[in-house]
Amino acid sequence: MTKSVSSRESFSARIWRKTLAGVGVKFGLGWVGLLVFCAVFAPFLANSMPLLMSKGGTISAPVLEYLSVEDAWILASFFIALAVFRLNIDGGKQILLFLLGSALAALLVNSFVKPPVLVIYDDFRGPAYTQVDWKIMPPIPYAPVDYLRDLGSKGLEAPFATEGHTHLMGTEENGADVLSRMIHACRISLSIGLIASGIALAIGIVIGGLMGYFSGVVDMLGMRLVEIFEDIPTLFLLLTFVAFFGRSLYMMMVIIGVTGWSGYARYVRQEFLKLRKQDYVQAAVASGLPLSSILFRHMLPNGVAPLLVAVSFGVAGAILSEATLSFLGLGVVDAPSWGAMLDQAVKSSTFNWWMAVFPGGSIFMTVFAYNLIGEAFRDAIDPRLSDKAGVKS
Repeated sequence: MTKSVSSRESFSARIWRKTLAGVGVKFGLGWVGLLVFCAVFAPFLANSMPLLMSKGGTISAPVLEYLSVEDAWILASFFIALAVFRLNIDGGKQILLFLLGSALAALLVNSFVKPPVLVIYDDFRGPAYTQVDWKIMPPIPYAPVDYLRDLGSKGLEAPFATEGHTHLMGTEENGADVLSRMIHACRISLSIGLIASGIALAIGIVIGGLMGYFSGVVDMLGMRLVEIFEDIPTLFLLLTFVAFFGRSLYMMMVIIGVTGWSGYARYVRQEFLKLRKQDYVQAAVASGLPLSSILFRHMLPNGVAPLLVAVSFGVAGAILSEATLSFLGLGVVDAPSWGAMLDQAVKSSTFNWWMAVFPGGSIFMTVFAYNLIGEAFRDAIDPRLSDKAGVKS
């Protein structure tokens, strides 16, 4: 009975089942899920303004009034992703539908969301927001760029060392709450990892697919191109661009994506070289299907499994690159980043342990989680490793 059920499983369903059988991958997915939750709901988890309050019988939600365009777009994209995931359509259509919905959401929030240009966080601790009937504050009542000037913050104070108010992870050099900045920094780590890897994956699939399908001269020229890009030092290229064109998160994503596709191209080329002589591919060619249909509709779904392993390691590598750049003081300055906070661990010959433990621990845990996911996919795809791990086929 077990054999008959297993034999009816599709390849992707069998790989997913075997991947989830391990303990490590559950921990990795749980950590990534926690990061996604923090990134999406950051304004509601750590903010200086009330979530909801009543004053003179009038109920208002200040956090919604000050919601930025970025906050609104991330929230809209998250709920679009949830809605699309529940639709009973194939994965390619789900991704396309999500991208279209996310683009439409970006246009709408840019047109209709108009937050105040200037936000004075001290005002939220004044009479207008304290002398109220009742109010509900976020779990962390400090915004990531609220430097607590009115509270006399001295900056770089250890956890629970501040008199009069509590900071669970201490404060950074400007006096802002570290835990609040840690929560908002999830956005940079997730976005640079996913978008940079997405760019690299798209380029790698197209070039690797063409090399594997056509082989011959196309394969030879493509491999020389792959070797050229493999020799480009990504970190030094990032440093050069920052020196000449300034700091930009989007530029980092593009550079990491454009220089990181060679590994994906090798995987896709290898799979397509094996698949190009299969009967179903030859039948598609004989039927006169267009090249894009043969490559992406018939061949790619059967050769995409090894890419899942490479993508998970690629996301971890992109996060490390951004953290390294921020640690060197060349990262984004207008948004909190784990790497930039880690740079404050040693200031004026003083070791600030909380600025090393919490941001450094988050970087370690995130990279570790993606590596666990990647190794679980690798073990699931390779039947010999699955047998050693005791996972049933």
